[in-house]
Amino acid sequence: MKSEQKNKQLLKILIGAAWIDGIIQVEERDYLRQMATNQGLSEDKEIKTLLSELKPVQPTECYQWLEDYLGDNPKTADYQKLLESLSGLIYSDGDVQMQEAQLLTKIQLLDPAQDSGKSTFDKMLKTIQKLYRKALTQNL
Repeated sequence: MKSEQKNKQLLKILIGAAWIDGIIQVEERDYLRQMATNQGLSEDKEIKTLLSELKPVQPTECYQWLEDYLGDNPKTADYQKLLESLSGLIYSDGDVQMQEAQLLTKIQLLDPAQDSGKSTFDKMLKTIQKLYRKALTQNL
């Protein structure tokens, strides 16, 4: 797949992720517009429509875009770019909503660099343990 198409897919995922908690924050909007400009996609018809915020992106659509972007065997470079871009968006407003944390958790489970011998259950359990430990340390 061409680099321009991959960048467009990535930007669509980011726009979907910004909607995942039901509202796009000002900082998220600024981040998305900057990404569109940097990628040369600010004049793309589909991207312009999504950035107009006239119609919210549903979580199921965002997750579908995510699956399309990564495919069955994600490349490490694609995965890293997705994780870095998504983290930048999610942390841009200084407030991580539960839906955003769930999206990050799902993406972490898809990491191609993780031991492929581990089952999905093992990966999920490890992620839940990390989240639980983090919640405990924040409540102390």
